Amino acid sequence: MTFAVPAEAYDRLVGRYSFDLCDALARVAGIGLDTTVLDVGAGTGVGTRRLVELVGADRVAAVDPSPPFVEALRDRLPGVDVRQASAESLPFDDGVFDAVLAQLVLNFMSDPAAGVAEMRRVTRPGGVVAACVWDYVEEMTLLRVFWDAATALDPEGAAGANEATQMSFAREGELGELWRRAALRDVSHGAIVVSVAYESFDEVWEPFTAGVAPSGAYTASLDDGGREALREEYRRRLGTPEGGFELSARAWYAVGTR
Repeated sequence: MTFAVPAEAYDRLVGRYSFDLCDALARVAGIGLDTTVLDVGAGTGVGTRRLVELVGADRVAAVDPSPPFVEALRDRLPGVDVRQASAESLPFDDGVFDAVLAQLVLNFMSDPAAGVAEMRRVTRPGGVVAACVWDYVEEMTLLRVFWDAATALDPEGAAGANEATQMSFAREGELGELWRRAALRDVSHGAIVVSVAYESFDEVWEPFTAGVAPSGAYTASLDDGGREALREEYRRRLGTPEGGFELSARAWYAVGTR
């Protein structure tokens, strides 16, 4: 499991995008002051922190299957109901939340249809179910350029791990179709774009070496020479940045009503 890593390692790779992404997803889901909300696959809690800011810790619950991430959630967000669980088996009664959100997790579920069914089950009638997944194919720059570099150097080795080809729901409209199949109503879908500022290329590269997520697992599988070659090719494809720069990232979202 490529998420059985220290929370800080995830934060440095993708977690730094999570706060703004969760803020945008909460807006399209219509999260308001009185909303009770469940964050499914909450990770290290960077996005969950935004939900706490919006509605208060006593109105937020969070689940994640990764023990180190659950520990980080509990330490970072006292007052939030944090439980270790998978999306496919949520430890809550029927219809207890006004909104259920899943950020960057649908494509990692062993059974996405079952996961969405569970999210729907624990949402009250008239409540909202929403999720987002990276656009790995085109506009999640951090990962798309990484896999372009890996594929250029190691076409066969990268093929089985490349998130652009291996991940589900990474294309426009696919989440919306899943939502309709789950019998959710008033389904809408679209794009969310966020960006992150980096002080240097090393700040981008270093988190990959910690083995987080498919990209990190692939990096960790290489020998020293392979990692160095990948580092240099990745840097070249990012424009050989010197000093600070920004990377944008697009995610596809879907929202529907139970």
